[in-house]
Amino acid sequence: MLKFYEARDSLEARQLVDALAAHRVEATVLGEYLSGAAGELPAINFPWVWLINNEDLVAAQGVLDGFMASRGNLPKAGPWVCEDCAAQVDAGFDICWQCGASRK
Repeated sequence: MLKFYEARDSLEARQLVDALAAHRVEATVLGEYLSGAAGELPAINFPWVWLINNEDLVAAQGVLDGFMASRGNLPKAGPWVCEDCAAQVDAGFDICWQCGASRK
């Protein structure tokens, strides 16, 4: 087994497992009920999607890329230049650090 993807919640994990199954990649979700065991401690546990067969990693990565793209969760590629002030902004940001303009 291979730990593959940390989901935001059980729903996302189950949706990814279903998408993987549609491409004949066996996977399971582990850790989705750990927060119930935490008692009064803060529970910041996210479910993990595990691949059953390690050899499925390449196929699973392709499915994950499509899954994330369909949800709009893919990071934007590369730094960008603000059209208002010409400042270079890192790819992870959608607002210019210098003038506050939104990425267009």
